Amino acid sequence: MTRRFLFLLGSSRPDGNTELLARRAAEQLPADVEQRWIDLARHPLPEFEDLRHDSDHTRPTEGNAGLLLDATLAATDLVIASPLYWYSVSTPVKRYLDHWSGWLRTPGLDFKATLAGRTLWGVTALAHQEQEVADPLVGTLGNSAAYMGMRFGGVLLGNGSRPGDVLRDTEALSRAKTFFAREAPLARFPYEEPVAVPVPTP
Repeated sequence: MTRRFLFLLGSSRPDGNTELLARRAAEQLPADVEQRWIDLARHPLPEFEDLRHDSDHTRPTEGNAGLLLDATLAATDLVIASPLYWYSVSTPVKRYLDHWSGWLRTPGLDFKATLAGRTLWGVTALAHQEQEVADPLVGTLGNSAAYMGMRFGGVLLGNGSRPGDVLRDTEALSRAKTFFAREAPLARFPYEEPVAVPVPTP
């Protein structure tokens, strides 16, 4: 399958540090890899309404919900580019993930089966020097990938507060050069034991 990357921008500020870092990483993708970029702030989703015990969900075919659903289903690689907002993902990203709950329950959509085996990536900029403060964001994305049976490529972290700061983070820019070149493992919940790989005997 030809790889198709969907970059979902979750910042409330255009051309922010997270987007700059994501674009630096995307520059390294081969020319034949399709890239699609959607700014969630410019394509806002409605507030998610949980109808799982009340009525069936229907597939959105119009508006931003239809656009984002179709783009999500078409992607082999989903990249959540969200700045660290209160130590987790931004509101537009959280709302997008909330809508997954509805898409999971939409008859005939097979949302979970379609995304299984595909890859989820993350990119974020944070103001802290201590990267551990981004653990809740990393956990949100990693656990979401595990629930969906997806692969998880991890999160590319960069430092930046004022516009353009991340371009001075040489370590982050160096990591960006090879970030998408890595083989992403199947996502697992923290409580799951890693699968033992048998070692061949001589």
